[in-house]
Amino acid sequence: MTFTVTVRDHMMIAHSLAGESFGPAQQLHGATFVVDASFAATDLDADGVVVDIGRVTAALAEITGSLTYRNLDEDPRFAGRNTTTEVLCKVIADRLAEQVTSGALAPGQQFQSITVTLHESHIAWASYTRAP
Repeated sequence: MTFTVTVRDHMMIAHSLAGESFGPAQQLHGATFVVDASFAATDLDADGVVVDIGRVTAALAEITGSLTYRNLDEDPRFAGRNTTTEVLCKVIADRLAEQVTSGALAPGQQFQSITVTLHESHIAWASYTRAP
């Protein structure tokens, strides 16, 4: 049995994608993503929750806020990398996992996984799942 809690935010970025397969997306363009972060655990903590929704919401907002209204092509952290939807899922999941490891989100809670999903539109999205 697994419990899952998901929180949602959004971010608006600018970027371009290198490679013929990206067609017109090779040019600088904007993207607005709905971002879902899900935390899965087999047990609830002492308070009967998977994770404090307020803490996770604030953590996700901090991460998406650091990317919002930015041209990711100019961000040195992404130098030489395509900031595809899949890559951004991993970046956000890794940053959330760092906060789990530090104890900032759920001290003592053991998560099975963190999944981050970026919705590009109502018909296309990508996800990345990792252990915390």
